[in-house]
Amino acid sequence: MERSADSPTPFGEFVRVIAVLRGPDGCPWDRVQTHESLRKNIIEEAYETVAAIESEDDAELAEELGDVLLQVVLHAQIADDEGRFDIDDVAEKITAKIRHRHPHIFAEAEAGTPDEVLANWDRIKHAEKSDKGHGALDGVPHALPALMYAQKISRKAVAVGFEWETLDDVWGKVHEEIDELKATNPGSPEAVDEIGDLLFTVVNLARKQGIDAEMALRQTCEKFRTRFADMEASAAEGGRPISELTLEEMEALWQQAKQREESR
Repeated sequence: MERSADSPTPFGEFVRVIAVLRGPDGCPWDRVQTHESLRKNIIEEAYETVAAIESEDDAELAEELGDVLLQVVLHAQIADDEGRFDIDDVAEKITAKIRHRHPHIFAEAEAGTPDEVLANWDRIKHAEKSDKGHGALDGVPHALPALMYAQKISRKAVAVGFEWETLDDVWGKVHEEIDELKATNPGSPEAVDEIGDLLFTVVNLARKQGIDAEMALRQTCEKFRTRFADMEASAAEGGRPISELTLEEMEALWQQAKQREESR
């Protein structure tokens, strides 16, 4: 659709609409919101966007990205109302950051693979934090889901050289952690500690192979849900709820569900 030179861009109009909602004659709900009151919203919208990506539904994804954008613009407008910063400051800061962290595009550095780009990114980010007097792991939010938290802190440690030399070295650590877990009493505080060590090492095993552990586990969870639903359907066809089946019967249905999945 053509737009006249004087008409606002869709983004500009969106920013104006949010300013109106926050204005003196605006929406009572929008006017009382704060950064703190909206914290959970931005997390929820991010997860809903991930779900839209996984659904491969373009219309749904466009809608969910709009909901994420609403959170960004609303937070910027709240700050603007308080005289702290505005949406242009947000855009300028991220533009400057992206340019600085892509020296292979905007400067003289070289990075020919995604892994090299990521390594450069982590080194530059660490240098930025060091210039501000921060530690290597500072800035990683404690509130992240544990798996994502483990990935981020391990990546930051690697950025300063704290890394296993080979994949086999990580495998050795995995087996060491398994043996230590086996030596604990089930359910004991020591077992909790060792399970944490094992999970953290497995996250590093995934990272060392270029695998996103968060996505890998989500994929497995979805696979489990699909197979379990298949089991429930098969049990219902036989006239019994799944809770009344023996373990052997459940295992047989699980294998059937697995075979049907693999044959698709």
